[in-house]
Amino acid sequence: MNLEVKKIDTANARLSAKPSVEDLEKRYDKIAQKIAQKVKIDGFRRGKVPLSLVKTRYQAQIDQDAQEEMIQEVLKNALKELGIETKDLIGSPNFTKFEKKDVHFEIEADIGLKPTIVLDKIKECVPSVGVEIPNEEKINERLKQLAKDYAKFVDADAQRKAQNDDKLTIDFEGFIDNAPFEGGKAENFTLILGNKQMLEDFEKALLGMQASEEKEFPLTFPSGYHAEHLAGKEALFKVKLRQIQAREALEINDELAKIVLANEENATLKLLKERVEGQLFLENKARLYNEELKEKLIENLDEKIVFDLPKTIIEQEMDLLFRNALYSMQAEEVKSLQESQEKAKEKRESFRNDATKSVKITFIIDALAKEEKIGVHDNEVFQTLYYEAMMTGQNPESLIEQYRKNNMLAAVKMAMIEDRVLAYLLDKNLPKEQQEILEKMRPNAQKTQVG
Repeated sequence: MNLEVKKIDTANARLSAKPSVEDLEKRYDKIAQKIAQKVKIDGFRRGKVPLSLVKTRYQAQIDQDAQEEMIQEVLKNALKELGIETKDLIGSPNFTKFEKKDVHFEIEADIGLKPTIVLDKIKECVPSVGVEIPNEEKINERLKQLAKDYAKFVDADAQRKAQNDDKLTIDFEGFIDNAPFEGGKAENFTLILGNKQMLEDFEKALLGMQASEEKEFPLTFPSGYHAEHLAGKEALFKVKLRQIQAREALEINDELAKIVLANEENATLKLLKERVEGQLFLENKARLYNEELKEKLIENLDEKIVFDLPKTIIEQEMDLLFRNALYSMQAEEVKSLQESQEKAKEKRESFRNDATKSVKITFIIDALAKEEKIGVHDNEVFQTLYYEAMMTGQNPESLIEQYRKNNMLAAVKMAMIEDRVLAYLLDKNLPKEQQEILEKMRPNAQKTQVG
């Protein structure tokens, strides 16, 4: 076999090979024998099918398998020539030429290699971090909210008029053009008035009503209402208010602490304040990281950490970004790209910078995760998807299966690892006193989250 291999840089190589057609044909019998052991053809026992018949009937498959074998051998020899192990090969080779001549094939391919990444400039990349410490006013606001959230609802006085934050039990039925409509009727329906559980005009109509009172009122559904058959329609609602319950106010004291910190043996208001302060600090930190510092850190990593990138992976990422963009394009734009190869090529090329940055950051994050032993367990990925399903009203099992079917679980895990690596680097750059707050919170993180 005539083979030439050239290393372009630390992450890229190019091979040129001319394996003989004879070499390919020598593989036919062996592959045909393997197929003969598995296939069942009428008139022959399994494993007794003549090779000549197998070669005739499965010619395309045999030829394809033989070519794949030949390519793998070419690749194996190329890596050997480069002194590189298979584990250092990144992605699939990009074959730029594969032509059959009279007595040989002409093969050319670009090979991506695992890049060499030096992480000695990481500290220079991490921006200064200063999280806002919660003040007394913010702590008291959260304590008041906790007292409200943990307060029980009790039956209100019979003369009480419904007001915001009351819990109401109602019967209602809606009519459009004097006819009931689907989903417009309920009995013993409960809602917290003012929580925007129902349309704003519906809740406004309930304000001031008393228990056992009945009322009729018109309501126009918004033009963008989620139920399309109701959007923009005028309706008449008949409502009966069955019950009003008001929150039983809780005082901010040790008793509140015992309710909120139910898992603590000696819960006190002092401890609750400490937990609230810590929780608010974590919220401030998450907001600062997500809205500002993580992106700044990524920009610095991209700028200061320099290494060769495998071009084959960049091309694959460009393909992915291009395909994803097609889904959000208008039909006319997609048609325009389909009709013009030049326009499609130009559009794909527009993703090169984003693809290069994405690939580079992925390699850096992977290297940092390995160095700092930061990982994400599969169960954590499933928990994240369960939470996503819960927040969006989807079936968790169906959502996970959808991610699995589309090979997206690895991407979710990588995103979670990236988030942890970036947070880890930023946490290390917190002022000493803020690191102490963080350390104080960590043992309690799995116990009770307040607020």
